[in-house]
Amino acid sequence: MKFHILTLFPESFSYLDESMIKRAQKAGLIEIKIHNLRDWAMDKHKTVDDRPFGGNPGMLMKVEPIYLALKDLGFYPKNSPKKKIILTSAKGTLWNQQLAKNHSETYEEILIICGHYEGVDYRVVENLIDEEVSIGNYVLSGGELPAMVMIDSLARLIPGVLGNPQSLTEESNNILDEGEYPQFTRPSTFQTQEGEEWDVPDVLISGNHKEIEKWKVKNGV
Repeated sequence: MKFHILTLFPESFSYLDESMIKRAQKAGLIEIKIHNLRDWAMDKHKTVDDRPFGGNPGMLMKVEPIYLALKDLGFYPKNSPKKKIILTSAKGTLWNQQLAKNHSETYEEILIICGHYEGVDYRVVENLIDEEVSIGNYVLSGGELPAMVMIDSLARLIPGVLGNPQSLTEESNNILDEGEYPQFTRPSTFQTQEGEEWDVPDVLISGNHKEIEKWKVKNGV
């Protein structure tokens, strides 16, 4: 899967060069291209925003740079059902695990426009994008964090990205169906400096796999 990020702050994405996502890129399982929207600005000052008509406060991202970027990157006019254009927006569809799964199975290239200021010229929404997406019922300063959240959640669903395929199966089942059960690791008994002992449930260290599975189902939250 190939990701494009259209942003005013390309230096914000250092997280995408770490850990699992870094390994996935090196292995050729995913590709991430970060594009500075100002490269498509129309004037020498690299202006990408302007005041809205009607006298409302704040600034809007202009339609021209976004349009030109999508044309140059091969996303407009739309030429493939395997491509998807997403705009991050506080009023968009709430991103969740099922959406991530559907997108990972449907699309080969996803372009994410990172919203900023008071939003974008509505002609972008009407004519250029496929979907507005939000990662929660709150307002952020920009769309860079939502873009990274979406890419992370999508990348881990791509075969080979996670080291252990069983991790993905169990994780997906827990989140989408039963809920996440409590998990523990060594030591089986942890003693605090105050003298308290915090123990792992006996069944999890019993070796009885049938009972362990029953415990997981019972304790899924």
